Amino acid sequence: MSLTNLSPRQQFAAGRVPLRLANLFGGLLLFALAMALMVRADLGVDPWNVFHLGITHHVPLSLGTVVIIVGVLMLLTWIPMKQWPGLGTVANVFVIGLALDLFLLILPQVSGLGWQILTLLGAIAINGLGGAMYIGSHFGAGPRDGLMTGLHLRTGLSIRLVRTSIELLVLGIGWLLGGPVGLGTVAYALLIGPSTQFFFRFTIIKLGADRRSRRDLAS
Repeated sequence: MSLTNLSPRQQFAAGRVPLRLANLFGGLLLFALAMALMVRADLGVDPWNVFHLGITHHVPLSLGTVVIIVGVLMLLTWIPMKQWPGLGTVANVFVIGLALDLFLLILPQVSGLGWQILTLLGAIAINGLGGAMYIGSHFGAGPRDGLMTGLHLRTGLSIRLVRTSIELLVLGIGWLLGGPVGLGTVAYALLIGPSTQFFFRFTIIKLGADRRSRRDLAS
């Protein structure tokens, strides 16, 4: 049974809270670090950040602030779809945006194609680890993923079709707004799935409410 569809109270009652909280916030920080590294690699970013960066070209806001605002707007779409936000959902909105701005202040721009490629690949691996830790904490889906699952449940369309449609839409809008599309965008699309899948086997926290093994969850 997935805990992402349970109420916040039920998610906390599932047990192993300290370990799950460490997974949650550690995963969100790694996710923000990966985003900042992709920006500094300057080879293109994932579709949602193409959208976020495109917006920053037209408003006097930092990238992290735009990420937070878009996350809040995505969370509002949950209301008509009767989705349950968890602690992880709310933390996703604010922790990633705040940490992203901090990492962008600290990390220098990467120069040299070889270093840029290594930084990009490292960022995708870190993103996979962070995403697996976040999902493995069982504290609710992120605001963008909740939009995807909500549309899937309401329309009956496959998760793959809904997710692909959403990401192509935000990618297209972001590109039109001036967001950076490049090698990193393609690499992310091809590698983020396998990266996250690899780390699932180490990061999924087994709970009493979830009888499946780590191997089952990672398969």
